[in-house]
Amino acid sequence: MTYGDGVGKTVPELKMRMEDPENGDYVKLRGGGSDDEEEEGSPQAGCSIGSVTSVWFWVKLISLLACVAVLAFVIIKWIGPFLIEKELIPFIIWVRSTFSIPMLALLLFASVALFPSILLPSSPSMWMAGLTFGYGKGFLLIISAASIGVTLPFLIGHLFLHKMQEWLKQYPKKAAILRAAGEGTWFHQFQAVTLIRVSPFPYMIYNYCALATGVHYGPYILGSLVGMVPEIFVSIYTYMSSLPLSLSLW
Repeated sequence: MTYGDGVGKTVPELKMRMEDPENGDYVKLRGGGSDDEEEEGSPQAGCSIGSVTSVWFWVKLISLLACVAVLAFVIIKWIGPFLIEKELIPFIIWVRSTFSIPMLALLLFASVALFPSILLPSSPSMWMAGLTFGYGKGFLLIISAASIGVTLPFLIGHLFLHKMQEWLKQYPKKAAILRAAGEGTWFHQFQAVTLIRVSPFPYMIYNYCALATGVHYGPYILGSLVGMVPEIFVSIYTYMSSLPLSLSLW
């Protein structure tokens, strides 16, 4: 509230608050007018800024999802079929005309078994095994080779055990998940290794770090094979369903 001083000027109201000085209270003088109005309006300004920020966040999220959806549609609709027709099919025809079935089986087995040890992906070999030998024989070839592929890094890890342990100490938060696989009973270790295999964690890195976490070989090999089953079937089914029937059978 304001008052006129009779000269045409406006004087702001002064509010006084008196307290008991014996109890350590104080006297406070506060000017009225614009300060009070600003204090009253500040919560509304904060709410408006928060609402604008929230709306902007959802706009960016929806735009990102829309871009990802458009990119996935373009890849599935045009880029994927183009690469399959121009690159993959000629390569499959060349492989089948160059190598016999026993030789091709040996090459695929060796690639699935050795590539993880040198940090190379073995998924292309899994695809080729599925296309050449079908679901049943292809799965048996892949799973038997994969057992060697996860065993070799585990054994090689003995040579770099101390270095692996020091590396895990440098990244305690990231290593906490890996160390959980080496704790508890045999069945607990089996469950932890299986979950790591089906998770997005790079399995080739875990192959070498597993020994440093204290996990035993039994739950390690069994959990690794069980966790790799979904990946194997997805690799076989995806490319067998995307290629012509004449190329999916030898």
